[in-house]
Amino acid sequence: MRFTTLFFDLDDTLYPSSAGLWDAIRERMNLYMRERLGIPENDIPILREQYFKMYGTTLRGLQARHHVDKEEYLAFVHDLPLKEYLTPNPVVREVIAALPTRNLIFTNADVPHAQRVLAALQLDDLFETVVDVNAVEPYCKPMPESFAIAMELADEPDPRKCVMIDDLPRTTRAALQVGMASLLYGCEQATQDASGVFTDWTHLPFLLGDR
Repeated sequence: MRFTTLFFDLDDTLYPSSAGLWDAIRERMNLYMRERLGIPENDIPILREQYFKMYGTTLRGLQARHHVDKEEYLAFVHDLPLKEYLTPNPVVREVIAALPTRNLIFTNADVPHAQRVLAALQLDDLFETVVDVNAVEPYCKPMPESFAIAMELADEPDPRKCVMIDDLPRTTRAALQVGMASLLYGCEQATQDASGVFTDWTHLPFLLGDR
């Protein structure tokens, strides 16, 4: 295999979006903005979209515009009973465990949330490390600087040997732009935003050229 290093997104990638966890996190974001920051409820969806586009994540926008406490915010929005949403998938585990690559999580969430999700999915022993939103601060996916930091932390300076696996086209597109390959999870139609697409985890080794 020509790839040495795989970066896996966390939420809505290692588990399907139908699990509903990200929807629940989004509701916690809205609740934080309404109760902790006093933002009118009708303004919240517009602001969140603006911050997401301008700053990469709602968090970065809230840090820039409202000076929120990052740790408090992350703890609040991730305070959810994960086992009510997540079910381990033995196929995902088998596929990732068999890969000959170094595998890392690269997420715009934080390490505590990533560790809880991985434990709930029974995947916590399959990843070398978690590159989280704190590790790439003040950047985040899909900013090119965040990919540079992730590669540095992975000790892999050559983006051509890296693959980003994510559920968001803007992230897989950004990975291509920095020289990585990328795979868009949850998509069935080929797109210029990624090197390949997949919905079935058993297809991953083939897409990576490992079969």
